[in-house]
Amino acid sequence: MKGYRKMKRRRTQIWCVMLSFILFLMAAEPVLATTISDLQKDIKDKQSQLNNVNKQIAGYQDAQEGLEEEISDLDAEMVALLTDINLIQEAIEDKVEDIANTQIAYDEAEAIKDEQYESMKIRIKFMYEKGDSSYLQLFLGAQSMSDMMNKANYIEELYEYDRKLLEEYEATVQQVAALQDQLEEEKSELETSKTELQEEQAYVNEVLAQKQEEYENYSVVLAKAKREAAAYTAKIKQETAQIRKLEEEERKRREEEERRRREEEERKRKEEERRRAEQEAANEGQNDAEDPEDEESSDRSEKNDDSGNDKKPDNSSNKPSSSGGGKGQQIADFACKYIGCPYVAGGTSLTNGADCSGFVMAVYQAFGYSLPRSSYAQSGAGKGVSYSEAQPGDIIYYGGHVGIYIGNGQIVHASTERTGIKITSATYRSIITVRRIV
Repeated sequence: MKGYRKMKRRRTQIWCVMLSFILFLMAAEPVLATTISDLQKDIKDKQSQLNNVNKQIAGYQDAQEGLEEEISDLDAEMVALLTDINLIQEAIEDKVEDIANTQIAYDEAEAIKDEQYESMKIRIKFMYEKGDSSYLQLFLGAQSMSDMMNKANYIEELYEYDRKLLEEYEATVQQVAALQDQLEEEKSELETSKTELQEEQAYVNEVLAQKQEEYENYSVVLAKAKREAAAYTAKIKQETAQIRKLEEEERKRREEEERRRREEEERKRKEEERRRAEQEAANEGQNDAEDPEDEESSDRSEKNDDSGNDKKPDNSSNKPSSSGGGKGQQIADFACKYIGCPYVAGGTSLTNGADCSGFVMAVYQAFGYSLPRSSYAQSGAGKGVSYSEAQPGDIIYYGGHVGIYIGNGQIVHASTERTGIKITSATYRSIITVRRIV
């Protein structure tokens, strides 16, 4: 608040000087010049005084312009905080919608599971009452070999039907469990986002209260800040959507390349099998015309050839290398060692528990870097870079939440109390800024 007090003092000084000048002019008594020289001297003195006052006014006008710049900078903090709140609120709304959709999918899967379970109970009851002898009676009651084969096929179909029912039931059970986990995780993320929103709102209320004391036209300033925050929020969401689109296109491109690679490998494998089959057929035809000694020698040679063909090529040179190097990569790798450790609100311990900003601070502290404690303060640390330029070790700020970029479009962060420290897609929420510390 020192900047505000300085502004207030300067503004008071400006008004005092102008008021003094007005009072000076009002209080000045007219002087009756007796000679032209006296009159000229009097005019010269008044002009000198006026020039001095004008210089003071010009100086304070320059100071006022500087104050307007300071006010603009301070208002930027208000806009940033309001933007954070907008994005967190929208993240909460999106998560509520996700939970509703997941709940519908979960309820549908649960209903299918119950239906399958009831069907299996009826089937098991029937099998228990009939007993295994029913299958034997089917065979004994066969009138011919053809009839027996038909009944054998029928029994096999019954077995396949039962096996299919069991597999479908197991798959449904797994789907229900996965949806339940997803539902619990989404609810946990929702609660964490609400906590982040409360913390951000508490801080912005402090800032707004301080600004309300300084601005006579506070409502106008706040309305302007809200308009700018809304525009900035829309821009951030648009940029994030574009990033996600590009990442999805890149994912599809990699999948297509992988599909083509597998198809090519499969084609080469089949071609190799066909070539070997032709070679084996040619060798068998040649062996029929040779004597046993030559056949034994040929077999040894063939075994040696097969041994050579089965030898796996050395692909060590084709192994992917690390996704980066330097201090940033070391920080990212170090942070990943604590995946699975607990999330604790207000915590700063890598092993016993930390919240998002506490985790980031503790990781960087291990490398000798001192970072602010809150996520909002960390959003101003280091220097800003675009997401397209993000490197392992950079900090990504989402509005009330931070994580450490580890490369390949992923972050490691203290997520929620349920999931703890984990890896997540870097674009799972709208990105406000990327900060480079090293």
